[in-house]
Amino acid sequence: FKTYKPITPGIRHLKRPVNNHLYKGKPVRLLTAALRKKGGRNSTGRITVRSRGGGHRRRIRLVDFTRAEPGPYDVVRLEYDPGRSGHIALIKARDPKVEGKAKWKYILAPEGLRPGDVVESYRAGVPDEMLKGGDTSDELEQVMGEELTAEEIAQLERDKSTSESLAIGILRGTIIRLGNCVPLKLIPTGTVVHNVALNPLGKAILVRSAGTFAQVMHHESNGRYSHVRLQSGELRKVLSNCVASIGKVSNPLWNERQLGKAGRSRWLGKRPHVRGVAMNACDHPHGGGRGKSKSDKHPVSIWGWGTKGTRTRKPGPKGPKGSNKMVVKERPRGKERRG
Repeated sequence: FKTYKPITPGIRHLKRPVNNHLYKGKPVRLLTAALRKKGGRNSTGRITVRSRGGGHRRRIRLVDFTRAEPGPYDVVRLEYDPGRSGHIALIKARDPKVEGKAKWKYILAPEGLRPGDVVESYRAGVPDEMLKGGDTSDELEQVMGEELTAEEIAQLERDKSTSESLAIGILRGTIIRLGNCVPLKLIPTGTVVHNVALNPLGKAILVRSAGTFAQVMHHESNGRYSHVRLQSGELRKVLSNCVASIGKVSNPLWNERQLGKAGRSRWLGKRPHVRGVAMNACDHPHGGGRGKSKSDKHPVSIWGWGTKGTRTRKPGPKGPKGSNKMVVKERPRGKERRG
């Protein structure tokens, strides 16, 4: 972390992660869009999200979470993104025939990725030239035409299976590299991933925050589903044709930063959040009373539902009929989480 000499009260407690590898210039203008702020209001003008408003002007970085285009891409630089906690990487296609928005892209940068690295997407499948390892099937067919004993034929079949497993291992060693986008069925168990998609044709929607990662735990024998353990500890079934990116998200020290002063929160678009006990009785269930009265009520939100651990829904196998059937094991809670 970078700390500062306390020559002003605002930087006495300021603490920031050191990221000297980030590009200090402006983003690529064509890969951004204007952010129109709402201040927490909906289309009718009513506040639906409290404690929001103001903040510095921003432009949205158009990050590619689909990774549909195949072929190698060179990492040009890593950049700061004000719209997310992790960093992003600017990549450029090696193929000179690629034009338009497919030539330059922003992707979510995994931890350890640096300028000069090469990333590739295998969402459309593995190229044919990578699969042409050994023609063991043709050799076996030629030998089968000769007169051989049963033991010799069995030995040849064992050699074939060994060579096939070796080819799969070499293939995985080629495609399982940091930042690559790979279908879950090709990722070995135990591999750390991020950017997990839930739809074979959709974009990545899980595990995108700074420092987070998921882990491939199991592949079902029928090949339909893979079991992935998410950052929360939940074990979930995901279609094996869905893709994930190798590695964990960059900027893992983000949650330990300290802003140092209230004004820095205002720059981020956060307004003051008033406690319920400081309000009047007509404004909050905790409000009213003489002095700092806490009463014997359970703590609730401004809308009246429990705010400290009270469960209001039951996802997963323990939930109602028709709830999420893909959850194999729920995330740990309470004593199980504390150990």
